[in-house]
Formats: sequence, C-alpha cells, structure tokens
Amino acid sequence: MDFPPLVSLMRKLALEAGDKIMEVYAAPDFDVRAKSDASPVTEADEAADAIISAGLRAAYPDVTLITEEQADSHALRATTFLIVDPLDGTKEFVQRRGDFTVNIAYVENGVPVLGVVYAPAKGRLFYTRADGQAVEETGRFLKDRAGPAREIRVSTPDNQALMVVASKSHRDAATDAYIGKYGVRDMTSAGSSLKFCLVATGEADLYPRLGRTMEWDTAAGDAVLRGAGGQVVYFDTHASLTYGKPGWDNPFFIAYAPGVTLRK
Repeated sequence: MDFPPLVSLMRKLALEAGDKIMEVYAAPDFDVRAKSDASPVTEADEAADAIISAGLRAAYPDVTLITEEQADSHALRATTFLIVDPLDGTKEFVQRRGDFTVNIAYVENGVPVLGVVYAPAKGRLFYTRADGQAVEETGRFLKDRAGPAREIRVSTPDNQALMVVASKSHRDAATDAYIGKYGVRDMTSAGSSLKFCLVATGEADLYPRLGRTMEWDTAAGDAVLRGAGGQVVYFDTHASLTYGKPGWDNPFFIAYAPGVTLRK
C-alpha cells in the first residue's frame, strides 16, 4: 500500500462527507430512524457513507471495505482493510451537540496504521501522516491539498492528578468506579472518537471505555492516538487492541498516555 495518496484521499473524503453532514445539521429538521440494533441513523449518516464508500472503492477496489452503514460488509473477514464510520456520534448529531466525527481508517495486519478523524461542527481535523505521525490540521481545510498542521503528542501524565475523558452518552456506574481507582485532577466528557483525539493532543491522559463499541467507532481515533505516542489496550489484559475481530465488535478497552499507571 502506498500511504501518501491514501492519506490524501482519506482526508479529502472526510472533508467532503463533513460538508454533507453539516448541510443536514443546518436544516430545521431531519428524519431520524432506528436501525435493527435500535441505534439511530439519519440521512446524514447515509449520505456521508455514500461519498466515502464511492471514493474508497474507486481508488482501492481490491481492499476490503467495512462500513457501519452497509450491513453486508459486516459479514466480511479480513486483517487488512479500510474501515469507516461516516457519522460517529449520531446521538450527539441528533441532539445538536456538535461532538460527532467522520472516521476513516486503514488497518494493516490487525493494526490501525492510518486514520482521519474530522469533527466538522467543531472545526477540528486530526489524521496520521504517511510516516505515521499524528497531526492536527489548522486553517481552511482545502480539499485539494493539506494545510498547516502541528504534530501532536500525548501528555507526560502525573498519576496523582490525571485528566480523564469519558463518554458523553455512555457514562455508567462501572466507568465511574474504575475512574475512582486513579488520582484524578479533573474530568471532561466528549462524544464520538474525539475522546481518542483529546488524549492524543495531551488534553486528557486517560479514556477508559467499559461498554460495547464497534471497530469502526475506534479504528481512526486509535490510529491517531498511536501516531501521537499513545496506546489503546484491552481492559483485562492490557495487551494492544487488535482489529479484524469476528463480528467487528470491541471488548472493554483503555486509551491512555504512556506513563499512566493502569489499574485492574
């Protein structure tokens, strides 16, 4: 795989999808339906998925593509693949809270090596360069070329005063009990894959997730965090989270800046 053109395409498609999402977001009303798993889906999810899928399939027809909005792809099996969540944080989108993202990732041999996370309502764009370094781009987000970007790096954490980020829509007593095992300076909440990006930029030190997620929810943010020097590990074993699992679902995990002393 030639990484530079793939990074460029993933970035461009994320921006194009973000434009379409914001068109729907700005409308006075939009339809919200329930999928078979009772999770919400909107026309923005489907329109963004169409843009991203068409672009990736045209450029990489021989690479397996897994996308949340195409149930047929969920039956596929692969260890090297492209994986997409065209609108991560649909609940945040529906409630007009802004914490939603476009996620596109490339996984190679079970490891997310490239990722783009775009939060169009917040004007934040994170991605991994072809060399694997994670950056946050600033500026006007032109589609035909990347703008100025700063390399991002995880914090050097103080285990007596950690900044913790947790899910905005999926917070529960088990998560609070686990966080209580740490010395916490402050906590923040965020929706979608932005939580990975807050750890990647050093705005947070620790993000534990004690709940079900799917690989398309996490792969892009995981890639960005790894590219910033962070880690994402299984909750029970603390081994690196792997991708291409049967059913595409994740067990509990912890995303963190190395230097955090993980608790069991």
